[in-house]
Parts: sequence; structure tokens; C-alpha cells
Amino acid sequence: METILVVDDEKNYLLVLSAVLEEEGYEVLTAPGGFEALEIHKASDIDLVLTDMKMPGIDGIEILERIKAYDPDLPVIMMTAHGTVDKAVEAMQKGAYTYVLKPFDNERLILYVKRAVAGFQVVKENRRLRHAAESQYRFGNIIGKSKALRDVFETIQKVAPSNATVLIEGESGTGKELVAKSIHFNSPRRENPFVAVNCSALAESLLESELFGHEKGAFTGAISSKKGRFELAHGGTLFLDEIGELSANLQVKLLRVLQEKVFERVGGIRPITVDIRVITATNRNLKDEMKAGRFREDLFYRLNVVHIVIPPLRLRWEDIQLLVDHFIKKYESSNQSTVPVKGLSQEVIRLFYEYSWPGNIRELENVIERAIILCEDGLVTIKDLPNWFKTNVFNAKLIDSVPTGAKLYETLELIEKEMIERALQMANNVQSHAADILGIGKSGLNQKIRKYNLGVGPRR
Repeated sequence: METILVVDDEKNYLLVLSAVLEEEGYEVLTAPGGFEALEIHKASDIDLVLTDMKMPGIDGIEILERIKAYDPDLPVIMMTAHGTVDKAVEAMQKGAYTYVLKPFDNERLILYVKRAVAGFQVVKENRRLRHAAESQYRFGNIIGKSKALRDVFETIQKVAPSNATVLIEGESGTGKELVAKSIHFNSPRRENPFVAVNCSALAESLLESELFGHEKGAFTGAISSKKGRFELAHGGTLFLDEIGELSANLQVKLLRVLQEKVFERVGGIRPITVDIRVITATNRNLKDEMKAGRFREDLFYRLNVVHIVIPPLRLRWEDIQLLVDHFIKKYESSNQSTVPVKGLSQEVIRLFYEYSWPGNIRELENVIERAIILCEDGLVTIKDLPNWFKTNVFNAKLIDSVPTGAKLYETLELIEKEMIERALQMANNVQSHAADILGIGKSGLNQKIRKYNLGVGPRR
């Protein structure tokens, strides 16, 4: 139910307006003067203010000015007698929604009220959606507690308030766009657009038009003018994903925009100035690309003012359980599962920590989504995992690290030692928890800790 604040020093008007508006389904708060009205406004969630113009103490104009200073979007309708129409016009110039003349026609007043309240509901919904978007990309929504990820959080926090260009490097599926959005939504540009472009998804001619826009007739099929992503991102952030795929021609044009903040649409001659922040991302090593002559050195240093490297999931094993819990909750809430999912079996947990996750977080999410759909008894087991995952679960990186010519027993001991160290770190050196992760008894784990001379706390 929307709430309307009515302000008038004449008691009869307060009574009449309350009756009329309550009959229309509104909650009505009343105030006999400006001081009371401002106190009610601060303490209540108001959707519309309906105030008399001429009152002792704080008059309608001052009420309008104070409310607009606090909430510029809140609609205020002024009530005025014939002798103060000029003041009503002044109020309109200062942001009043409209004014009505006393004595007023109830139907006309209700029409104004409904329009003003409906417009403000749209504003409130946009605020809610924007807040949801901001909340989604705050630091707390990048899942992880590993040291490598904490370093990323710290860099985001430092760079977000600035206008510096940021280069994000990381393998596919590590969450580069999520980091870019976190920078944007924690920056002074958060109220303005975040526009993303995948530079590898379009051919060069299409990408140029997508980035810079085009004029009517610029090429076959250009039947009208079109704004590009640079214009659409004005005042906000432009995120260029897979920047390493950009052609030499577009690299030159991007460098000019970064240097001068000016460009022309395809087929156009009119210079267009933009105020944007540019964040780029790549899964390539751009320094290697520079050495190979495929990426401009001057552009690289323009983009690489702040450098963020997102670690692959195989180096963030501490984050795996947190991500698993997050994705289980996500897909349960979206009704992907037919039964409540309690979690993963110990065998599946072990496999998850042994796997190298070449597809990173995106791959983990896909595995969890599938497992939740197929899970029958609330506990994800081996049978709920895809066959390709079970086939490739052994960590190739670990096998590759085995010295050439090593004996079988030496290789097995190397793997066993690394798995025990990893389990102990996961369990914060609580040996009973580490034993559960490994699927062995506590006494057996204790023997192996002594065998490999692993310096950990006492067994619990």
C-alpha cells in the first residue's frame, strides 16, 4: 500500500483529503505544518507529498526544497489558492510534480495522485534492481577465501574509486567479467551503464560497427544510424573481453579513443566525445603477443595501468567447497533439483580436489548443475557425475611433475604425500576432518603424517 503525506494548516482539508485518499486505497499520514511534515518524512517511507503552499512557519516551497534535497525523485504536489499561482509556478520550476487549485475537484486530484505515485513506483523498482545488481557484484559475491583471491579483492577495492584502465588476465571460466562488474559497481560510475563486448565473437567489420556505431548508408544493410558500445557506455564502464583477439586495425582505433576520448562512427566524419572507463580481459599472455608482433606495445601499456591476475581453480583448492555450496544453493533455489540436496559424498569431494578443472569455475558450476538434476537421494555421488569427468579426474599436472625414471612406489608416495598435505590444509590441520576428506581412519592418517614428517598440530 502506497503512503501519502498530506500537509495543511487547515484541519478540514486534512480530514477531507484523508477520507478521499483512503477510499482510493492509500495509507494517509497528516501533518498540520512544515516542521511536523519533515519529521514524518524522515521517519516514514513516503510515496507522495501533498502540501499546501501557504502556511505559517515552514511554507510549501521550503518543504519542497528540503524534501527534494533529501530525495530528488519523491513527487510533491502543491495545493494553492488563486492568489498564489505565481508561487505554484515557482514550485514547478523547483521540481514539484504539479499543483492544484483550492477548492479542488476530487477526480482531478485523484488523477494527479495516481500518476505521480505510479511514476514513483517505477523509480523505486529501478532503485531496487540497481541495488540488486550492485549487491550481486560486491566483493562478498565473488566466492572464495584463498590468499590469491584475497589479493584480487584488495586490488579491486583500491582501483574501483579511480578511472584507471584495468587489464584482467586469467584462464577461461575464472570469472573475469565478474571482477570487471565488481570494479564498476563499487565505483562512482555505478549509476551509469556497464557495457560488455566479447571481441572474439564477431568478425572485424562487425566488431568495428559494434564498438563505434555506424551512420546510415555506411555499408550494405546500414539502413539507419546506430550507436556503438562506446556511446552506450558514456558515463559508465566499457568491458572488452578477449582483448587479445582484436585486429591490428581496431587496436589502432582503440588506442586513439583511450588517448583522446574521441572517435567517429563507421562512415561518419563527426567526432564523438565519450566519458568512459575501459576494463579489458584476456586469456592470453599479452606480453608474449607483443613479442610475436600481434599486439601493440603502446596499447598494452595504455590498458595495463592496473593489472589483475585471476588464479585458476586448480590453484584455489581452498575455494572449491565454498563454490560447491554456492552452486548447490543456486540451483536448488531455481528448482533444478527434485529433492533437497544435502551435499557431496566424501568420494565426490575427494575427486573434486584431485581434479585439475581445466574449465575452472564455469566447469565446476556445470558439473554441480548436472549432479543436482540427477541426484535422487539428496547426496551427490559418483553416479551423478558426467562420464568425462570420471575419466579425466586424475590430475595430469601432478603426474607430469613426477621425475623421469621414478619408480612406481616413489610416484605413489609423491601423490599420497601431496594429497595428505592438501587435505590437512583444507581441514585447517584438524586431522579427524582431513581423515574424512581422504576416506581413511584417523590412526592411519597419523601414521602417514609421521612417515612423511609433515609438521602439523596434534591429532584431534
